[in-house]
Amino acid sequence: MKKGKFKNFRKEILHNKGAFFSLVFLILIIFTSILIGFYDGDPDAINISNMLAKPSAQHWFGTDELGRDYLIRIIYGGRVSLTVGVLAMLTSIIIGTTAGISAGYFGGNIDSFIMRLSDIFSAVPWIIMVTVVSLLIKKGIFSIVLVIGMFSWMEIARLVRAETLTLKQRDYIQYADFIGTSPWEIMRSHIVPSVLPTIITAATTAVADAIMTESAMSFLGIGVQAPMASWGSLLQNAQANLDNAFHMAVIPGVLIILTICSFNNLGNVFRAVAEPGSRAGESNG
Repeated sequence: MKKGKFKNFRKEILHNKGAFFSLVFLILIIFTSILIGFYDGDPDAINISNMLAKPSAQHWFGTDELGRDYLIRIIYGGRVSLTVGVLAMLTSIIIGTTAGISAGYFGGNIDSFIMRLSDIFSAVPWIIMVTVVSLLIKKGIFSIVLVIGMFSWMEIARLVRAETLTLKQRDYIQYADFIGTSPWEIMRSHIVPSVLPTIITAATTAVADAIMTESAMSFLGIGVQAPMASWGSLLQNAQANLDNAFHMAVIPGVLIILTICSFNNLGNVFRAVAEPGSRAGESNG
């Protein structure tokens, strides 16, 4: 991000209370997730004598059905959810950006093939595709990241393709093509930097979508497997104890909602900074 746009981003964050709260919340969640790595205790340690204890000074969020400290489980779960969200986002961004630039720049049969493939992936409900593929491959974080990334690149590809089609008509790109610059060099040196604001904006949305998808997968029992926990799996496990430990479902549910909303808020700020006209368009709409 250029220096001028960084100043605009900082100004936008300070001006927008919702965006400021979102940034502070995400920094707190990420910082806590990093610090938990220095925790000496075992988050999976079972204490049958202390099952489903109420929140107290010793256990701020109480304990779960196996007597494990729920606060520690929540923090470790956030670490897993954020890790999956970021890695899945990077996967979908790489696939989507590559597909979008290739389709927009080369056009013709390549464009038709990539767009038809995107239409096919978009037409089938994601939960069906994710469920089928996740049942066929070995379960684990890597598998979850791969599955989410493979089925969430289509919108990014369409956005990048649309911008590439416009950029391809610019004089400097046509001149670079005229003097014999290779297509890969043109895409690397001219097109990728130009579509970077769109990619950054899409990345924030992709992280939020990936966290939501992972939570849904874990809630359905096809995501993170025990004893590892994510916010989605904690939400799923809490179903059996809603009567006497309602907070076990509320806490991860609220954290999922706040995290997704925070990433979306920051994405709106990035878009407002990268495309100043978007704010006017939103206010007029």
